Amino acid sequence: MVIGLLLLEVHFPHATSLKDKRAALSGFKERIRRRFNVALAEVANQDKWQLASLAFITVNNERGIVDQTLEKIINEAEASLEGEIVQSKIVHL
Repeated sequence: MVIGLLLLEVHFPHATSLKDKRAALSGFKERIRRRFNVALAEVANQDKWQLASLAFITVNNERGIVDQTLEKIINEAEASLEGEIVQSKIVHL
């Protein structure tokens, strides 16, 4: 069994409040949950209105499928989020 963890740090340069950041993230988070069947949470920087730290977890018997899923999430984030990905890191547990 392979557990994959993706950590994403996203900067929202146009956000002027926490409400702006949450609005940008809410649809994205729901879409990712439905499309990829992963667990996700905002794990840090909840009080910073221009920065979000997100964690995504997926489990599978094959490492290749785990990696493929997490890479697709990164691609989706780059394509659909209104912010810039500052950092991404994939860890296998």
